[in-house]
Amino acid sequence: MRLIDDDLDVAPQINILPMIDVIFSILAFFIISTLFLTRSEGLPVNLPKASTSQLQKTEQITVTIDEVGKVFLNRELIEVDALEKAVRQLVLPNQTSIVTIKADEEVDHGDVVGVMDQLRKIDEVKLAIATKKPK
Repeated sequence: MRLIDDDLDVAPQINILPMIDVIFSILAFFIISTLFLTRSEGLPVNLPKASTSQLQKTEQITVTIDEVGKVFLNRELIEVDALEKAVRQLVLPNQTSIVTIKADEEVDHGDVVGVMDQLRKIDEVKLAIATKKPK
């Protein structure tokens, strides 16, 4: 009977080391996975390559021209003639905004120039052309 009394004197314990390991594993997973998230505000197109391309810090407005020449403003189809008016509504007054043009590498050069011509009518807009670095 003496052995049973010794067992009753031991207080129950919870080992938290495995719980801490699990929490740190989950935390590490979320930290690493957020590093791979990218902000994409356009339609998927094959961007031309440019070795001198630079990353722009703020991309507020995106104009995409797909391979058949359709124009999209922030993922919504729009006519080129209506582009200037729609972008003017998105631009904040007295503040410079960057409009990124994402044109497929197969699109006609004249289509890109037509879009750029519409956007250059807006004084508060700076143009940027999206490219990707060659591998």
